[in-house]
Amino acid sequence: MQQELQKGDAHDDARLPARGDHPLAPAQVNPDRLTLLGAKDDDKAEDKEEFDLRRYWQILVKRKWTVMSAFGIVFLTVLIATLLMTPIYRASATLQIDRDTVKVMQVQGVNDESDVAYNDAAYYKTQYQLLQSIALSRRVASQLHLANDPSYLQLSDKSLFSRLVSMLSGKKEDPKAPQASDADSAALGTFVNQHLDVEPIRDTRLVTISFDSPNAGLSAKVANAVADNFIAANLEHSFNASAYARTYLEERLTQLKQKLTESQAKLVEIATKEKLFLDADGKTPLTSAELAALNTALATDEDVRLKAEARWKLVSGIPNESLPGDMLVNSIVGQLRQQRATIVADYQQKMSVYQPNYPLMLALKSQIDELDKQIAAEYAGVKSSIKSEYTAALAHENMLKAQMDQVKAQVLDQQQRSIAFNIAQRDMNTNQQLYDGLLQRYKEIGIAGGVTTNNMSIVDRADVPRLPYKPDLIKNLLLATIFGLALGVLLAFFFEYLDDTIKTPDDIEKLLGLAVLGVIPKLKGMTPNEATQDQRSPFSEAYRSVRTALQFSTAAGVPRSLLITSATPSEGKSTTAVTLANNFAQLGKSVLLIDGDLRNPSLHRVFGLENTNGLSNFLAGAIEPQDGIQNLPGSTLQVMTSGPLPPDPAELLAGPKLLSLLTGAIAKYDQVIIDAPPTIGLADALITSHVAIGTLFVIDSGATRREAARGAVKRLLSSRARIVGAVMTKYDSKMSGYGYGYGNYSYYAYGGSEQAKIAKQ
Repeated sequence: MQQELQKGDAHDDARLPARGDHPLAPAQVNPDRLTLLGAKDDDKAEDKEEFDLRRYWQILVKRKWTVMSAFGIVFLTVLIATLLMTPIYRASATLQIDRDTVKVMQVQGVNDESDVAYNDAAYYKTQYQLLQSIALSRRVASQLHLANDPSYLQLSDKSLFSRLVSMLSGKKEDPKAPQASDADSAALGTFVNQHLDVEPIRDTRLVTISFDSPNAGLSAKVANAVADNFIAANLEHSFNASAYARTYLEERLTQLKQKLTESQAKLVEIATKEKLFLDADGKTPLTSAELAALNTALATDEDVRLKAEARWKLVSGIPNESLPGDMLVNSIVGQLRQQRATIVADYQQKMSVYQPNYPLMLALKSQIDELDKQIAAEYAGVKSSIKSEYTAALAHENMLKAQMDQVKAQVLDQQQRSIAFNIAQRDMNTNQQLYDGLLQRYKEIGIAGGVTTNNMSIVDRADVPRLPYKPDLIKNLLLATIFGLALGVLLAFFFEYLDDTIKTPDDIEKLLGLAVLGVIPKLKGMTPNEATQDQRSPFSEAYRSVRTALQFSTAAGVPRSLLITSATPSEGKSTTAVTLANNFAQLGKSVLLIDGDLRNPSLHRVFGLENTNGLSNFLAGAIEPQDGIQNLPGSTLQVMTSGPLPPDPAELLAGPKLLSLLTGAIAKYDQVIIDAPPTIGLADALITSHVAIGTLFVIDSGATRREAARGAVKRLLSSRARIVGAVMTKYDSKMSGYGYGYGNYSYYAYGGSEQAKIAKQ
């Protein structure tokens, strides 16, 4: 065998395909596969599942016990609570409230309500509040003598539910019904008010008065009493309002008549004393028009004076040459300045010929000086004219002010003497108006009082209820059903959200982008060894299906060297390696099973073999390959155990010995299967997968977390591993929510339903 392995070493290049040429050995890591494992693509995949109703139904089927438990707890709780509650009876009376009453006389302020709209919402809201007032409740309690009513006194007996609530809360009294010994007017009124319900009937003038209590007769009695007392209170209010108005008006008329007489006498006395001569309107002859005219004239003069003053201040503070042109319109300054300019020009022209003391030049200079004097005189005249205008305006304004002050003094004197008169006159007019108005009201009330009819009536009186109003068992159970199912569904989706494991083959395809080569059912009541020995079991059939899928996984068939690994420990990779090795051996192929887990080996225990010499010895150069390979009796399967555990397995695996071993094994055996350690946290599987032709990834259904599997596949792809697909182990179709599909090997296994019974044991 050593010669055969060495021969294989010499021809490893011919027997083992080069990495770039092998269909499972791409030159570079496929970036699309790595991208598929990214968080963003995962989110997109989950978004696509958002509207997958079938997936939601599978979740509910999987979590059916959660849904049923939540529903059962809510349903039973509501059922027991409803059965323990005290029955409450509701009696209802219907009352009609009209906005307007039938009136014999329309008396403003007493029975005239035309200023309020017929459907005045405020009016009806007021009536509804009056129906629920404490005063009306106390009146009803007093009329019915509830303090001594046996039906009321029986309410102090607690129901079973009330006693349980009191026991848990520590309360000693029933809040619904005060004890008879404590029932005073306030407590009885509060009891009636708390259990009274007023509900208007929409788009009508009707209102329903309902009363709830554990006693049916008491409920009807109180509801009718509330309606009767409300109508009686309304009639009393109308009558009392009319009587009060008459009494009040009589007193006020007597007072106003006396005040009117006194105010008239005082007015005559003041007019005689002050010797006031008034016109028909009671005003002084000195009309206000004169004051208004003087005030207008004074305002005009003030405006004229201000303008003149402004002009004078302007011209007095600037040089003559800077006077505005509008002030020189009526002056000859312009002509004089033009003449002067002409002479000055002539003088300047002749300066080049004559001397300044020449007679002609002196004559011209004399003309210029004369013109300057005339221009200055004209400017002075203009300023003098403006000052004169200002002085005249100021004098006229002062004259009007003096006249205005004189007129004001006269008016103030007369007004001062007529103040008392005007006050007395207004007082008399007010008393006269009040007296006339109240007298008219008093006459109308005397005619119309007592003829107003009632605007409220009872439509239906309350009857004694036969059935309790609450608790409504059917309604409560219906609500409990809806709420319980909703709670169960929410809990199911919540638990499913918290569960981030890979559960179905579809999860592998969507999250990892790997082809599912097989689904291994979960064993119940038997070990993998027992299930493998039964060739008709669903377990054995599933692994034979994986073997067949591997034959079609590549164009070259089953990878000659196949590495089997997983993300984490205890996912079934060793069982998968052993079972596939046995299945290939059953086909008559020579198979070498290598225990590549140099940290926690298990194949020597599975087959009951010695582990003295093995893979670690060969990698360390201590033995030849055939020294570490052990035969299994009656089988073409041979096993290379792990050997003693080395201190640094990754360093041994990274050496050239592993590639040499696989190259020689491929030349010797039809199939080489390597049981590798988990991928997460270890480099062993990454190193081994780099030299193996194919890698099979094992996932434990419902145990392998998504991030762990995704990270493991990323690491394998990054190390240039050639992943041929994935196998899902320990799959339970019922727990995963799939009623039919993956994992139904029991139906197709040899023996039919009989084998299905065995699988369920």
